[in-house]
Amino acid sequence: MSFAASPPGDPAYDAAAAVFNLAAPARPAAAVTARTVEEVRAAVRHARAAGLPVRVHTTGHAAGGAAPMDGALLIRTALDGPVEVDVAGRVARIPAGARWGAVVEATTPHGLVPPHGSAATVGVVGYLLRGGISFYGRAVGVAANSVRAIELVTADGELRRVDAEHDPELFRALRGGGGGFGVVTAVEVALFPATTVVAGSTFWPAEHAGALLRAWQKWTLDAPREAATSFRVLNLPPVPEVPAELRNGPMIGVDGVVLATDGAERALRQTDDLLDPLRAIARPALDAWQVAAPGAVLDIHMDPADPLPFVGDHMLLRRLDDSGIDEFVRVLGAGSGSPLVMAGLRQLGGALADPGPGGGVLDRIDAHYAYSGSAAPFPPLTEEEITRHCAVVRAALAPWDTGRTAPTFVDNRAQPQGHLSAEDVAAVDRVRARVDPTGLFGSDITPGATAR
Repeated sequence: MSFAASPPGDPAYDAAAAVFNLAAPARPAAAVTARTVEEVRAAVRHARAAGLPVRVHTTGHAAGGAAPMDGALLIRTALDGPVEVDVAGRVARIPAGARWGAVVEATTPHGLVPPHGSAATVGVVGYLLRGGISFYGRAVGVAANSVRAIELVTADGELRRVDAEHDPELFRALRGGGGGFGVVTAVEVALFPATTVVAGSTFWPAEHAGALLRAWQKWTLDAPREAATSFRVLNLPPVPEVPAELRNGPMIGVDGVVLATDGAERALRQTDDLLDPLRAIARPALDAWQVAAPGAVLDIHMDPADPLPFVGDHMLLRRLDDSGIDEFVRVLGAGSGSPLVMAGLRQLGGALADPGPGGGVLDRIDAHYAYSGSAAPFPPLTEEEITRHCAVVRAALAPWDTGRTAPTFVDNRAQPQGHLSAEDVAAVDRVRARVDPTGLFGSDITPGATAR
């Protein structure tokens, strides 16, 4: 079939190159939105013939952590077709370009759920192949381990389907290997039964941050695997979308999900085990947890629905001792001068720390918490001010930094990145050399995931 990529200035280029993180615009040499496998194949053949490196994205949520796209052909995957649910097999086939909102909408009527992210607008393929830490992750593990098959167009322009029996080496490398293998056109993901959750958020004035963080951390140390939470410091803007109770920041928020695997009553007790000690420290400004359908999980984390610029930092942390808690509060709590709109700790552990049988190269996360903090550089706040405070936080938490990162949490390509061991990097590089010997996708690799 004929192929035509759009140059800068063309509306089709703008649509294909659009990113969710407006602080990290994509500026490829040309761009195309691919809606069929044949269009992907044509784009790959064109790039190879023209000597253009290939880059791939769907929503651009990860644009801040990726290398620049200058001089490349960008393929935006938006493949036509529905999410197909095999209820008996508990598997969903998802075309590249689908967002988590559409997948959850397709699976939950059957009482089934994938290990999805916390925002409906995030693209499925990028999230899964970069590991994925779901609010269900403590119960079911790293999201990439739930992938059962991957369909992709490789550098030779051919469509391949890989799974545990068909090119298992490539299948392992694709799941967490950092990209650079081809253009994924569909994935098959295992689903697990879920009809009910207890989910929500509770907020307090930040003056109680130290006591709240100590109580929250104590609970996390032996929390049930069905429960996953976050502890965050929020400086939310006074806009209509933000509840009035949260505009007098900074505020502390504890949000999360308890999967009702054995009935809502038990999940409610587990939720009270978390929240009652926190409520005893200070009266919440807002307290909203409820029994809900799994679809509610996509709303509780207050992720923005529309594109905006944001700059941030991320680390994987060990368990905090008293001095670690004090440092966290000092650089992020009341009186810290922190400009970060959201900064906090995502609870890890549970099944996230367990190697997945037959999992990908990133099959577990070895840390107690994922720290992330970010802000939007809207005047008068500048990107430089945000970056400076991120450096202050990084220095304060350095004694508890594992030195590793979780790819889906990285917002800034300048920050240290590394989620694979040297041995794993060498292994995935050998796979790349086999399936992409000329390096057509060589610039599409996550920083730190290749030794090339």
